[in-house]
Amino acid sequence: MGMVGEYLRVAPAELARAITDQAWGEEFIDDVLDAESEGCPDPTRARSHNTDKAWDALGFLTRRIGFTVDVVHGAEAMPWDENDWSHGVPRYLTPDRVRAAAEALSATPGHRLVAGVGPADLVRAGVYPAFVWEQAESLEYATGHYAALGVFFRSAAEAGDAVLVWLS
Repeated sequence: MGMVGEYLRVAPAELARAITDQAWGEEFIDDVLDAESEGCPDPTRARSHNTDKAWDALGFLTRRIGFTVDVVHGAEAMPWDENDWSHGVPRYLTPDRVRAAAEALSATPGHRLVAGVGPADLVRAGVYPAFVWEQAESLEYATGHYAALGVFFRSAAEAGDAVLVWLS
């Protein structure tokens, strides 16, 4: 299956509780993911989001143009037991960082994100997974996920939410 970038919007009070109570936080994540997997909510109201395997390309591309917020890996690590997470514990962005991320995503259209970059550049940079970037349409795959991530972050910012980020 491979690694997939995962996101979850959380209210500040939910974030505060999850920081201090790992069991509650993990159950909360599972409950939201389960509920939303049964019915795809409107993207502007969805609490969860994933970037499939485009996460590493999005990280490469946003770093390349100088994003000030790491929308792929988050900022602060949850103080949770890492043994429970195969690819590291979730990290989070506070509501202020979510707003900054939403602004950066809105200010940078997808065509600017990939300007001057071809699929071969992603392969040369070792962007995961290499087989995706060997395809001619791979940049459209990345920019499609980038656009959807922008909608997710804008909605989270408008609600005053924080965002958890992890790889699964």
